[in-house]
Amino acid sequence: MQVSIGLNQLHRGFQRGAGVIAASLLLTSAWAQTPPTAAPAAPPSWQQGRSTEQGTSTLHPFAPLFTGRPSSELPLSKLKLPPGFKIEVWAEGIPEARSLALGDKGTVFAGNRNLSDVYAIIDRGGKREVKKLLAGLNAPNGVAFSKGTLFVAERHRITRYDGIEDRLDNPPEAKIVIDNLDPSSQPGHFWKFLALGPDGKLYFNIGAPGNIVMPNYMQAAIHRVDPKTGTLETVAHGVRNSVGFDWNPKTKELWFTNHARDWISDDLPNDTLHRVSHKNMNYGYPFCHQGDLPDPEFGKGRACAEFDAPALKLGPHIAPLGMRFYTGKMFPAEYQGNIFVAMHGSWNRSTKHGYNVMRVVVDGQGKATLKPFLDGFLTDEKGDPPMWGRPVDVMMMRDGAMLVSDDYNGIIYRISYKK
Repeated sequence: MQVSIGLNQLHRGFQRGAGVIAASLLLTSAWAQTPPTAAPAAPPSWQQGRSTEQGTSTLHPFAPLFTGRPSSELPLSKLKLPPGFKIEVWAEGIPEARSLALGDKGTVFAGNRNLSDVYAIIDRGGKREVKKLLAGLNAPNGVAFSKGTLFVAERHRITRYDGIEDRLDNPPEAKIVIDNLDPSSQPGHFWKFLALGPDGKLYFNIGAPGNIVMPNYMQAAIHRVDPKTGTLETVAHGVRNSVGFDWNPKTKELWFTNHARDWISDDLPNDTLHRVSHKNMNYGYPFCHQGDLPDPEFGKGRACAEFDAPALKLGPHIAPLGMRFYTGKMFPAEYQGNIFVAMHGSWNRSTKHGYNVMRVVVDGQGKATLKPFLDGFLTDEKGDPPMWGRPVDVMMMRDGAMLVSDDYNGIIYRISYKK
């Protein structure tokens, strides 16, 4: 009797188990036929840091005209300079013209950020010939030239092209200076500015991987690499995004522009100009902005006093890019040693400003003062877009004139002075 009951119970147990297995198979089949709901897409990096109230904001970055625009369509008469200065179109047909470099034989090289090309501009008796020199690169924003060699900074590497000015129609193969600079394919501020320092090393930036995020030890920093050995060093930390730097011709100190974060307010924080006076300087990102403004999130429990303050506040969301010290002889004496800064112009602000070139006067005590220089690209401070052109880089020519690149139109302007 006990054996019979045990067998019956065992049989019923098998039936229940089979039912559970069958139900599991049916659910598995249903899941296989019904794909899981996709996770919501992450917002673009420029939207990081928006508050709930800012979620419906219509503010957005402005894309350049990737095909460029002929100079005949530009309202050049709107551009204003101090008395005695003149501006003219020096070269056109250079889509998204950004960083500039000058070759030993007078060739001007121009990189771009969103596109994949490097251009060479040759002056032939007063007329400029534009050549697409290199193609198929990965965001070749940074260009620098030294002793016959063109250096190009892509998002992931720096390469060199030796003897390039003698081979503009047949460029040599690229030689790698340093590679693996973007192993994670970071979503924000991956483009690089590139410049050769007085120490013979190549300086470049790696920006923050978003608007306001915690960077890794290589991001939000300025680095340098020895082009002979490939040895890498970090020059400065806490630099959210620098797209321009140069060296004081007298002190040999490095100065650089920096973009502060977005989405705090229309008037905060300021973008900044910085001076590197000693090793291991840290300019605060993501904990502190403009030297005295703790970040609402990352600044908790930190003090701005622990970081290095800027040399000058440039204005909120004004987007300073290329900057160079003036060392030429053409401009008046009062311009000697001034810093010229290309202001790309604001987008994260309801009333736009910038879209100009400013000059910074630094006195004997190191105090910096901001003064206007080139204006007139901004046409409607409430418009979308508000401008007809956007300065990116400035570069001094051997005759003392200054070139200004405009990535919005694919144009390079020349500014000269005559009494």
